Amino acid sequence: MKTITEIIGTGFCLLAVSACHEQKDAVKPNIIYILADDLGYGDLGCYGQKIIQTPNIDRLAKEGVRFTQFYSGCTVSAPSRSSLVTGLHTGHSPIRGNKGAPILSGNGRHNEGQHPQPASACTIGKMLQAGGYVTGCFGKWGLGYPFSEGAPENQGFDSFFGYNCQSLAHNYYPYYLWSNQDTVWLRGNEGNGKGEYAQDVIHREAIRFIRENKDRSFFAFLTYVIPHAELVTPDDSIADIYKGQFSETPWTGVDSGPRYKQGPYGSSEHPKADFASMVTRLDAYVGDIIHELKRLGLDKNTIVIFTSDNGPHIEGGADPHFFNSYGPLRGVKRDMYEGGIRVPFIAWYPEKIKAGSVSDHVAAFWDVMPTFAEITDTRAAANTDGISFLPALFGENEQRRHEYLYWEFHEQGGKIAVRKDHWKAIWLNVGKPDSTIVELYDLRNDLHEDHNLAPQRPEIVAELTEIKDRSRTPSEIWNFGRNN
Repeated sequence: MKTITEIIGTGFCLLAVSACHEQKDAVKPNIIYILADDLGYGDLGCYGQKIIQTPNIDRLAKEGVRFTQFYSGCTVSAPSRSSLVTGLHTGHSPIRGNKGAPILSGNGRHNEGQHPQPASACTIGKMLQAGGYVTGCFGKWGLGYPFSEGAPENQGFDSFFGYNCQSLAHNYYPYYLWSNQDTVWLRGNEGNGKGEYAQDVIHREAIRFIRENKDRSFFAFLTYVIPHAELVTPDDSIADIYKGQFSETPWTGVDSGPRYKQGPYGSSEHPKADFASMVTRLDAYVGDIIHELKRLGLDKNTIVIFTSDNGPHIEGGADPHFFNSYGPLRGVKRDMYEGGIRVPFIAWYPEKIKAGSVSDHVAAFWDVMPTFAEITDTRAAANTDGISFLPALFGENEQRRHEYLYWEFHEQGGKIAVRKDHWKAIWLNVGKPDSTIVELYDLRNDLHEDHNLAPQRPEIVAELTEIKDRSRTPSEIWNFGRNN
């Protein structure tokens, strides 16, 4: 066991083995992939946000490229992240829902963490390790409980620091975090203590990883939990920006007792101010990272990507309607409407990406693996569902496009969505075939998905249904006939 003071003081994927096992090639870029948690399409200034201040991320977009039609892997955390790291959409990915770890024998309780991604999974981490990269994940994991085959050290990451378990990541002043397989106790958070804000601790470790690997090619996967509920933030200069700015309705959560800091959200006296300050705090982290890259002389050889794992949440007192967190889109987290799955996506790579460019290329999380493979001269998994969007990043014309995009979601009765060109179909209540509903939208003329055209265009519904039916591998674990 180690305290945080002590921490701060001190298998290749068979389908993607690269021929490169050498030390750092100066030409190979470092990669920093920043994944916000439940940040909506409209939560950033560069995507139209009018209330919350995000100057560093806005500058990232001004100096890089901003995508307008980029999609997450799913509409909730674990399947979205599995899609991202495996290059597979949720019809094929090993994790397709937020399923808990196996129940511990005898007490009926789940082990900490989530259902594990198998050791055989081919991941971006393994791919880049095979290409000579040092890899680190800092933030939330959620793809396998501690010491399981799905734990980060078995999924291609040399270093992990943060929350293993998604449920425990609901609390920003946890009792402990993980450093690889070591428990790191946050002594300032003992009892009801709020002495160590976990996101700040995680951010310091991420910066340290960058510093310690400045002379090697590195992949930093920064999976900050902000702005996922609970809505809690330190009382500092960032919080001061929003104090007293909004009419507030306090939100009451769990602030003591045996369940405190074990998953249920804590209370927020001013949820709007807390949410806004959390997003601005995340923006400050981005500013720190860019400053550190410039200080170390790494800015010209590092690609930085900023995105979110799904649409905005409506939990713990959050009010996405007040902030217009979904922008011009309809829906929030757990919806298959655009607001639940279309996410902000910004890439910054000085002298490689044209500053201030905007791309309407349609891409998704499963495209990240082949894109990284191309940019690093490594090999993606042979079975990836993705297409490299490197030409779109660099403003080139020869960009391949998807025939279709596919998503599935295993809550709220089961949902599936397919997008082909400007048509998008959504199936609701998939777990009960006799009561399944299909909706069809023309995104070219109805971005907000207000007009269901399924009755008028049965031929399009039939075409997208055929795509749906051939786009998933059956799974005993992820079965729409069960409660996953």
